[in-house]
Amino acid sequence: MVIEDKKVVLLHYTLTQGTEEGELIESTEGREPLGFIYGVGMMIPDFEANLKGLKAGDKFAFGIKAADAYGEYDESALVEVPKSMFEMEGKIPDGLLVQGNVIPLTDQQGNRFQGKVHSIQLETVMLDFNHPMAGVDLYFTGHVETVRDADPAELEHGHVHGPGGHHH
Repeated sequence: MVIEDKKVVLLHYTLTQGTEEGELIESTEGREPLGFIYGVGMMIPDFEANLKGLKAGDKFAFGIKAADAYGEYDESALVEVPKSMFEMEGKIPDGLLVQGNVIPLTDQQGNRFQGKVHSIQLETVMLDFNHPMAGVDLYFTGHVETVRDADPAELEHGHVHGPGGHHH
């Protein structure tokens, strides 16, 4: 069975920055495989495009440019906000505003998102709303473990059930 729309794919991969010899970002080796339903929008489109037509046992190695992965780094996604917006009962919680911390935020419409503390000034904080992998070229190596038909419940829920997927 080959990888195509509405197939469950279980695979192991190693993700490095830029090239196969680049800095290790993450790997599934020695852990559960990554499981996803092909063609339902769960994965980066170029990731799926590079897997189309492969079958269990096939190996893969390919790169994806930042612009086609999580986007280029966008300087306009750096936003300066007053420190006072982080106060709780008149005080900013200890350890909250530390460079590199990722802070969960909610806007006035109730939308949730995360901002990374980029820098801290006397009265303001610069938050970075870029995806953590923005501006990073990706390189994947690995192998396809299994390919099977997605069952109706998986298609309805939009994710894989069982090994490599969601456990209800």
